[in-house]
Amino acid sequence: MSLKKEDSGRRWVQVEVEVPGTPEEVWQAIATGPGVSSWFVPTEVREDGTIVSHFGPGMDAVAAQTAWDPPRRFAAEGELGPNAPKMATEWVIEARSGGTCIVRVVHSLFASTDDWDDQLESIEAGWPDYFHILRLYLTHFRGQPCSAFQLMGMAPEPASAAWDVLARSLGLDEAKPGASRKTPANAPRLAGLVERAGGPGHPSQLLLRLTEPTPGIAHLFALSMGGMVFVSVRLYLYGDQAPTAVARDEPSWRAWMNTHFPMSGDPSKSC
Repeated sequence: MSLKKEDSGRRWVQVEVEVPGTPEEVWQAIATGPGVSSWFVPTEVREDGTIVSHFGPGMDAVAAQTAWDPPRRFAAEGELGPNAPKMATEWVIEARSGGTCIVRVVHSLFASTDDWDDQLESIEAGWPDYFHILRLYLTHFRGQPCSAFQLMGMAPEPASAAWDVLARSLGLDEAKPGASRKTPANAPRLAGLVERAGGPGHPSQLLLRLTEPTPGIAHLFALSMGGMVFVSVRLYLYGDQAPTAVARDEPSWRAWMNTHFPMSGDPSKSC
């Protein structure tokens, strides 16, 4: 990891990605509620400058804007956790030749101990997966309206075993980038091109660029956390038909996840 420490007590991490689009187009994707919700988690950017990211039930992240300079830079400050110092987050867009931009995010806080270093590094490690989705969104679906949903289940450790069950049940086992795959008849409908399989530090994941149920992106993964494995199916669907597809297919996905990966306090009942 690339955690930096300064004599002042500032600790910070930085992640960046190159994406297609003008600064104005990229700004819409990273600094507005509908834009951020099209590749990240459901997010509100309120008129008073409050930014609320909904990661799940009882898992909202709230930050207050501290700088706003469209389409180049904005910053916000929020709570890292109970009794933690406040964390500042800065987003910067830099135009490049050839119709691309660099998107850079910097998270920083001030502390006299190493107590919060793991949290900063964990945040840093999570961005590359989301940035892959951002790049896909801006490459293929830029500016299109998005309807999305995420379902979470649980399984016993290890994550690799839960992932094998998820991928095999959906007909996605041994999927390789560039391959076209689709789910079997006994699973909710997905079809598309494999864009990414695995990745540094997170081998149990898959990104699909969808043709069914509508054009979109599917992100599936299994992740160990707190002695459990969380299994997620996240769908971003784009275009005018996306709301209809979400209303039709989310109940089927919910039932499928409840059968295979129930959110139960007893992990032995999963899978």
